[in-house]
Amino acid sequence: MTAPHEPAASTDAIRLQLRSWPEVEAYLERCKGVIVPLGSTEQHGPTGAIGTDALTAEAVALEVGRRTGVLVTPAQAFGMAEHHLGFAGTVSLQPATLLAVLHDIVLSLARHGFERIYVINGHGGNIATAKAAFAQAYGTAADRSLAVAPQLRCKLANWFMAGPVMAEARSLYGEREGHHATPSEIALTLALEPSLQSKQRPLPEPAPAGPIHGPDDFRRRHPDGRMGSDPYLASAEHGERFLDLAATALAEDLLAFLAQER
Repeated sequence: MTAPHEPAASTDAIRLQLRSWPEVEAYLERCKGVIVPLGSTEQHGPTGAIGTDALTAEAVALEVGRRTGVLVTPAQAFGMAEHHLGFAGTVSLQPATLLAVLHDIVLSLARHGFERIYVINGHGGNIATAKAAFAQAYGTAADRSLAVAPQLRCKLANWFMAGPVMAEARSLYGEREGHHATPSEIALTLALEPSLQSKQRPLPEPAPAGPIHGPDDFRRRHPDGRMGSDPYLASAEHGERFLDLAATALAEDLLAFLAQER
């Protein structure tokens, strides 16, 4: 139904922003799938990069695209990060705004004939809103009588929740992995951006994970932005391993998704 391409020689070959529209039309004759990286721009503790979630989602998406030959859109770098707004540099979309953005991305792609929208997500706060956006997009596609409406399917893949990634994080870090500004995600950024190594330093004991409410409450419960994590345990070598594990798991999942008839 939507056979993927052969693996690409480089990530440039599968980046949508580097293709022309005739090239995309030709691609759609062979494959109806597309990858959308979804991240967030938010604090990641006193030593983590604010762009962690977008950097990691895009890197995993590009590697999955390279391995499968499936096109990858530019990353949606802003997500639902309202509870992190107590920390400088965080930029958040409200849930309704993110829902509208994802809805419109899906509808734009569907209008051109993409039938399988595979969203690779790097931020837990995006999950509920993304699934709601998919549900709304299905209804809109049907209401607009888009040709692909009966075949349109969207899937959310959270790279940090892939089984092999979680197992490796438990093996390397145990309970020190925590729940935010985790060493696994920081490790991946170190592999992607070596300059970030200069930010690494030992940190005091983090506040434990707890309920997430508004930004002021989050800042009170987690004064330095971490939730039970020790990002100082991270290394670029670990990050390279996480990238491979995530890309392997998600490439397999994507190919199965593309092969589904309905």
